[in-house]
Formats: sequence, structure tokens, C-alpha cells
Amino acid sequence: MNNTFASPFASTVLTAALTACSLFAAGCQHEPETRQSPAKASEVEASAATKESGEEEAAATEQKARLIEFQYEATIQPREKTNEQAGPVDIFLPIAQTTPAQEVLSVEVDSPVEGEFGSEETYGNRFWHARLDTLPEEPLTIRISYRVEREPIVQDDIAARAGNAYTDGERERMALFLKPNKRVPVDGDVVDKVIADIDFGEDDTLAERARKIYDHVVDTMEYKKVGTGWGNGDTYWACSERYGNCTDFHALFTSLARHEEIPARFEIGFPIPMDRDAGKIGGYHCWVKFYLPDVGWTPIDASEAKKHPELRDKLFGAHPVDRIQFTVGRDLQLGPAHDAEPLNYFVYPHVEVGDQAYDGVETAFSFATPE
Repeated sequence: MNNTFASPFASTVLTAALTACSLFAAGCQHEPETRQSPAKASEVEASAATKESGEEEAAATEQKARLIEFQYEATIQPREKTNEQAGPVDIFLPIAQTTPAQEVLSVEVDSPVEGEFGSEETYGNRFWHARLDTLPEEPLTIRISYRVEREPIVQDDIAARAGNAYTDGERERMALFLKPNKRVPVDGDVVDKVIADIDFGEDDTLAERARKIYDHVVDTMEYKKVGTGWGNGDTYWACSERYGNCTDFHALFTSLARHEEIPARFEIGFPIPMDRDAGKIGGYHCWVKFYLPDVGWTPIDASEAKKHPELRDKLFGAHPVDRIQFTVGRDLQLGPAHDAEPLNYFVYPHVEVGDQAYDGVETAFSFATPE
């Protein structure tokens, strides 16, 4: 069965527009564990899209747009060592969308079972959902193929351009991105202790505070994946252990920024290597954008800055064309068919058997650069 995700502007292809800033050849490679309100993130993003798209595009001078073919594959395995196949089975796969930094030119689903596209309410993330009566007797593979055009995001002269006070309208629209998440507190002893270690000045602007938070995260966190506990995007973990992957780096940045009343938005997707034209992708990558008056959403990548010190300044305010974004936000509830706990984040398949998450799922990701 072959489904194409149609846009409002084309009958058989999903289209749109976005902008972004060149590094990693492998993702953070960690399986996710796994609510929020008031304003939908999609509405918030739409309200700032004109500013973000126009300003980022005008400043994006270091790299050209990049056309990418990306394949997302999920294989649902039969349940082992059981005489009865449990059900029902709900399969959710995240769907990449057009943003101010990427244009999703097409999405094609190749699946042996019927499915449909849907959206979660809080952030507007898209997904493909299928329901089966029972687990399959043989492995069931679903492939989703994309053509995506990425553009670099570069926010220049942030300190000079940024205002130092949010309007009432901005505060209302950004309220979602100032709230805590389950693993991302914005106050309390854990956050207060870290804030006390940052050398904020009384007259620091919002932009200066954001830069000091970024520098503190890069300076005090170590990028490594040792033992268990890392990779959940957990500020508590980051503060106690001081190491982790991209999720932990950016959870800490988000907690500290939101504590200082600077809206911060978690985004996740996949790295697309710049040093080769095709190949397998090992796992996800994630990053953060924070919002400044008169500038809009401003990208950072603290974990890559740690891994590549020479790019530290560039990655405060810029993203290369080395990534594809899939979803936004944390603590995600995918809708009525999602009975298990909210997802910590959503980049890998989420499968439920009955009302319990099912981990019998294998994934494969690859990319190619069209000639």
C-alpha cells in the first residue's frame, strides 16, 4: 500500500517552507523513554513564522540550500513466546513537516496495512497511525520516504538586534515554552543552584543572559554516553552527573532559559552528514531554539558546540543544513488511540499493544543526495 501525504497546495505531495545552519556524521543514538497546554505550539510558531523565515533567510549566507532524500523504516516484530497474539496494536510514526528552515517536498508511505495521518494537539506534531487487531505473525515493515530541502539558519548580530522586553502578545503566545516539563523543571533547588553559578549582571539583556546560559552548559557538561540514565533529556540528571547526549545538554539549557523567562523550544530529528552523499543514519539529534524580542526564534546547538569547540560561537544563533526536523516538544500525547504514558519525546516509532508501550520494534534510517 502506498500513501502520499498531500498538502493543501498539491493533490499528491506535501509541500511548504523553512530555514536552518555542518557537523555530525552520527546521531545521538539513544532510545527515548516516555502534556502540556495552553496555546498550541503550531499557533505560536505560525504567529512568528513570518519574522523567523524572513530574518533567517536574509541572514543565511554561509551555506546553500540542500536537497535531501531520507528514508525512515520501522519493522514491528511478532511477540515471542506467547500462545496468543495480544491486541489491539496501535502504531505511530512521526512525520516531518515544513518549517521556516525546511521544505518537505514529498512524503510517501509504503505500508502493507492501512493507516492515516494525524496531529497531536499541543505542539501540532504530525504522525502516521495504523491500528491492527493483533500483533503480526511475521515482521511488518513500514517505510516512509521523504524529499526535503533544508536551508541554513543564521541569526546575525543577536545582541545588537534583540529587544529586552516581551510584549503582552509575545508572552501570551510563548507561554507554552516557559512551562516546565516532567524532566525539565524551571525552578526549585536543582535549577536555583545552577543559576547561582552563572555570572549574570544586573543589567544583562535577555540576549546576554541567553549567551551566558549557553556558555555555562557547554563549559560544564561533558558529551558522553556511559552507563544508563543519559539520553532522557533530563535536567535532574544533567545537574547531578554533568554528562549526557544532546537531549541532556538541551534539557539543561531549556530549564535555565525558562527560569530566566526566555522561551525555549525543544526540537528533534535526524543528523544528515555533510562529508558524504549517502548512507545510514545511526540515530536522532536534537537542538533548541529560544525566542528574543525583535529577533524571533534563535537556534543553538550546545552539544555540537561541546564536540566542536571551533564552532561554539557559530552554533549560538545558527544551524547548518546537516539535519532534518521531525517534531517539537516534550511529554507528548498523540491522541485518543494513545493510551500509554505521554512520550518523553517523539522521533522513533511508538507502538502500543493494548494500553502498554511495546518495544518489539526495529528501525533503520538512511539518506541520499539527489544528483
